[in-house]
Amino acid sequence: MKHYRSMISPYVLWAFGFIIIPFIMIMVYAFTDGGLSLTDAGFSLDSFAEMTDSLYFTVFTRSFSTGILTTLLCLFIGYPMAFFITKFDERVQGTLILITTIPMWINLLLRTYAWIGILSDNGLLNSFLKMLGIGPVSIMYTGIAVNIGLVCNFLPFMILPIHTSLSKMDPSLLEAAYDLGANKVQAFTRVIFKYSIPGVLNGVIITFLMAISAFVIPKMLGGGQFTLLGNLIENQFISVGNWNFGAAVSLILAIVILAAISFLKRIDPDGTV
Repeated sequence: MKHYRSMISPYVLWAFGFIIIPFIMIMVYAFTDGGLSLTDAGFSLDSFAEMTDSLYFTVFTRSFSTGILTTLLCLFIGYPMAFFITKFDERVQGTLILITTIPMWINLLLRTYAWIGILSDNGLLNSFLKMLGIGPVSIMYTGIAVNIGLVCNFLPFMILPIHTSLSKMDPSLLEAAYDLGANKVQAFTRVIFKYSIPGVLNGVIITFLMAISAFVIPKMLGGGQFTLLGNLIENQFISVGNWNFGAAVSLILAIVILAAISFLKRIDPDGTV
């Protein structure tokens, strides 16, 4: 027993120092009004009341609408890809999954810079359109560029859980459905898709949470004109210096994340997905 405690203690210390203490500090700043100094701070809900301002309300609505759009696009693109991968044998599936995850090995900043080179006015996209005789399009620093960056960066997080669910499905279930007279559409909706729902929900929640909290992609591809929750929190802590309001927004985002994790535990209590 002592041996296990000695092995666990470094992880407990790490969690206490980098998770518990920062979360406590966020809660303290969120419910006080003392600025950076906590010596004269008093209990206050002003930071939460400040969120009702139309400017910040717009950021919240834009973040959630962008998260929903990014999640839907990742689902519509990722589900067919995950389904396609499961059609191969296990060795080929491993190779295809490796190809899917390779972009995640590259730093997010470098991947975003690559999209700047593609989508800029003199980038690869407009160069290709010019070869086709089509006029240049201005995509950079718009919501379209931000959504493209979000989808391409977070697509693997949709593909992997869906593929995990589909790969665990017993092929005999599909054969039984065909033997009972089901056509391809019925077999897909009543067997394949139904069996993959835990993976779909897992991918949807992970992608949505990452999309609404992203700050590098909106900042670089949106040119500072497309502010999401992640950018708002960064600005409040670094540029504005309003730690109380930044902590309040962070706390709301943390509650959303914890609620999503709790929901995942309910639909998949055994952690099979």
